[in-house]
Amino acid sequence: MTLVGAAVCLVWVYLLWRGGAGPWPAMFGAPEHAQATSSRHEAADQNTQAMGPRHSVTAIIPARNEAAVVAQSIRSLAGQSYAGAFRIVLVDDDSSDGTAAIARKADASGCLTVVRAAPLPHGWTGKLWAVSQGVAHAGAPDYLLLTDADIVHPPGNLAGLVSRAETGYDLVSYMAKLKCESPAERALIPAFVYFFFLLYPPAWIRDPRRKTAGAAGGCILIRREMLERIGGIAAVRGELIDDCALARAVKRAGGRVWLGLSEGTRSIRDYATFGEIGRMISRTAFTQLRYSGLLLAGTVLGLAFTYLLPVALTIAGQPLGALAWLLMSIGYWPALRFYRRSPLWAPLLPLIAAFYMACTVHSAVQYWRGAGGLWKGRVQAG
Repeated sequence: MTLVGAAVCLVWVYLLWRGGAGPWPAMFGAPEHAQATSSRHEAADQNTQAMGPRHSVTAIIPARNEAAVVAQSIRSLAGQSYAGAFRIVLVDDDSSDGTAAIARKADASGCLTVVRAAPLPHGWTGKLWAVSQGVAHAGAPDYLLLTDADIVHPPGNLAGLVSRAETGYDLVSYMAKLKCESPAERALIPAFVYFFFLLYPPAWIRDPRRKTAGAAGGCILIRREMLERIGGIAAVRGELIDDCALARAVKRAGGRVWLGLSEGTRSIRDYATFGEIGRMISRTAFTQLRYSGLLLAGTVLGLAFTYLLPVALTIAGQPLGALAWLLMSIGYWPALRFYRRSPLWAPLLPLIAAFYMACTVHSAVQYWRGAGGLWKGRVQAG
């Protein structure tokens, strides 16, 4: 048991070191840095209006039955403090709840165009088909802002994104702050962001020498020329984890990618129950494993070894198990801090990891049953 305890401690030492490239700086420094950067760039926009127009941007919003959230999203985009030409294209993907009418009513700027999606062709996911039609209606802006109908943007968001891109990046993305109010959200959402940044460390994403590429689909700014270079949205048309696939395609084409957290960019989508969050995780978990049963087995064993074994060793009286559990809690604390949760939640990470493990297994079962990637009535994998 001593050797096993030492091994799991070494795993957590490594994860804490890797956290230095991922969750730690992102959750301690990036939100404030992003907000400060946005404010500076907003001021710069105002100071340079006399010099001519800034880079043109068109926001693309795919929307399917988003009546509950779309008005806030449209109002936040219409209220951007940005000196350049800015348009919004919302693609109504066969909504039955009045999404398009609500979006039009929320637009006080006159910059919104609503496009009705054509029937979904074979080989495309619904979201990416809608995005591709939005891109086709966008014309030829310098940048495209790919965002979701549940994302609310602070006034300086667009200025900050463009200015960040102008430092030499072809794709810039903010991880939106997810809603964390219901008991299920408070228990599970901080871990969702923590696990994401362990898989996709922002420092590795920015490093052109590394293959790691990631983005957060709720808020992606991409150069139109780069999107055309990789073959447009069609290059990732069947991808379920489309944001990371797009970032990967950009990086493979020689582009530079930046991903960070934003305190002000928020998702207002509700996940009121554990079941709703479980289905959100399950929708793409097996896709992340490339639909491989072998990778699924390895993932389950790896999660059990990393997150559950320290608890078992501690119960068995092994001090190294307790040390590993402590290191785990330390590693998780920045995510809790970002979501303003008590550090007393940190020792519960093994229980939360067990929930995510169960969702991953459920994702595989759903795929094997032919119901993989179920989202708003559409099966997108299987």
